[in-house]
This record gives sequence, structure tokens and C-alpha cells, in this order.
Amino acid sequence: MDVGIFEAKSRFAELVKRAEEGEDIILCRHGRAVVKLSAMAATERVLGQAKGQIREIDDEWWKAMTAGEAEAFYAGKY
Repeated sequence: MDVGIFEAKSRFAELVKRAEEGEDIILCRHGRAVVKLSAMAATERVLGQAKGQIREIDDEWWKAMTAGEAEAFYAGKY
């Protein structure tokens, strides 16, 4: 399906949905094809894939700053 860029701006959500369903959308400028909108291959998410790769540097990172630490932080010294 060929669509002008100006028209595509007002129908973008519809065009993305059609591309997700497998249709190739060609965006044209002045009658010349410039962009092809098509669906990406589905990627599978694997939970726990980063297990063991992330480590906590400071186990008290979540605690609130003291007044002195906050002053130093805002002064750019922290």
C-alpha cells in the first residue's frame, strides 16, 4: 500500500496496525517511495537471562540521604 507522508501522519496508528498484520506500507514523498513500514519479527523474552550478571555495589543505596549528603549532592560535591 502506497501512502503519502502527509496522509500517513493522520493515519499513523492505522498504518502501524496494518503493518503488524503483515501488510507492507510504503511512505511516499512527491510520488517517490522513501520509507517502507513493515512488521518486525517477534522476539521472545526469557526471564532470568541476566541472573548473576547484576550485582549490588552498596546494600544501603535505597536509604534516604542525610541533610549533609543532600547539601553536598546539590552543591555538586557528591
